[in-house]
Amino acid sequence: MKRIIVCGLIMLGLVLASELIAGQKQTLQIEGSTTVGPIADAFAEVFKNKYPNLDITVKKTGSGDGAAALVDKRCDVAIMSRFMKEKEFKRAVENGVFPVAHVVAMDGVCVVVHPSNPVTQLSTSQIRDIYKGKITNWKEVGGANLRIVVITRDTSSGTYETFHKLVMNKEEMGSSVEYVNSNPQAHVRVKTTAGAIGYVGIGFLDSNVKALKVDGVAPSRQTIATGQYPVARPLFMFTNGYPKLGSMTYKFCTFYLTETGQEIIEAKGFIPTTNY
Repeated sequence: MKRIIVCGLIMLGLVLASELIAGQKQTLQIEGSTTVGPIADAFAEVFKNKYPNLDITVKKTGSGDGAAALVDKRCDVAIMSRFMKEKEFKRAVENGVFPVAHVVAMDGVCVVVHPSNPVTQLSTSQIRDIYKGKITNWKEVGGANLRIVVITRDTSSGTYETFHKLVMNKEEMGSSVEYVNSNPQAHVRVKTTAGAIGYVGIGFLDSNVKALKVDGVAPSRQTIATGQYPVARPLFMFTNGYPKLGSMTYKFCTFYLTETGQEIIEAKGFIPTTNY
């Protein structure tokens, strides 16, 4: 009889212990791109409601900052609008971190102007000459007699990296180019400046700015998904190794594969990598 009671108490203790562990606070730190930020924020809201004991934070200061945070083991997931650089991988491995990329959506870097601007399209070479300072007035490309105000992202941005590679051919920009820290700042600068030109992720397009055709191709879900639009790119979440199956990091990084995840990506203006 005593043995039965003791076994029962042990079993009860195990059950209570497992419930206590299950109820413990879990943390998930997300850091990086302002482009991927809206997706991460929306995913985080779903996870907060689904997992009340989860303390999840999303910090959006740029892809370079996300890479650095993962390399330094300061975050669980680095959200990035570009692939990791070779030097970032090298630093990561030296620090015992093994970055694994998860492609969660597709995006287009859209060249935008003020809605009043009559120009509707530019070639990549024209855009490059504008950013290099060779073309300084809109009348040189079929527009009004108006000085071009050139807006670019900061150099730690994944959006900048994509633009610098695909449009600028990694050539230096002119000295008069104005740098801003995020997609929203670039959007605001263009919508409030008649002569401005800038670039933002497709999720930041609205009636306040006008997206130009680039090399005759307008940015759209179809042209970006098929690679026709010349400034298209994947969006990433990077983890330290492939996350443990069933872990919160795993659930977060694979949430884009669910129907809800795809709906969120579409609602934010990006293109899902899957089509259920």
